[in-house]
Amino acid sequence: MIRATKTLPATCLTLGFALMLSLTACSEDYQALGGTDERGGDGAKTTVGDVRIGPDEPIMVAVDEIEWRLGPESLEEGAEYAVLEGDPSKNELFTMRLRLPDGFRIMPHTHPNVERATVLSGTLHFGHGDTFDEGAARRLDAGSYLAMPPEMEHFAYAQGETVLQLTSIGPWEINYINPEHDPRKRED
Repeated sequence: MIRATKTLPATCLTLGFALMLSLTACSEDYQALGGTDERGGDGAKTTVGDVRIGPDEPIMVAVDEIEWRLGPESLEEGAEYAVLEGDPSKNELFTMRLRLPDGFRIMPHTHPNVERATVLSGTLHFGHGDTFDEGAARRLDAGSYLAMPPEMEHFAYAQGETVLQLTSIGPWEINYINPEHDPRKRED
């Protein structure tokens, strides 16, 4: 058993009380925004408004359990993806990985929602604007992070096999600036 041998200074108590009040205020603000945190026998369900932002149960995916698929169809052939959490086609938080081969290009496009990306391996060259320009792209090595606001025009290319982890709110969409760059609109 641990016993306190000294009393805490008044400033520590004041800071602790202030932290408790701040957390209470944040909780009330969160609820005022339409957030809920319902807890039941099957785990926690977290939403903000009508957007689901949390899982019902813990999610753990070991690297050897990742199920890579060809696509998504909004990218050129050669890309692969794996959804780790959520459903990118629904109005909910999701996390997915993209695996891009060396030299893979993603032409200028936008997304309707904020997109957050972490470079897990390889190198991503990222640029913004409505024209693909390798010289204007910034080099982002493994461990780099970027966040893009909704509707930001951007492009990228991979140097070496590159794996990205993306987190956003669905439905996830890629809207190409030039419709000719959209592989979904091409006739085979």
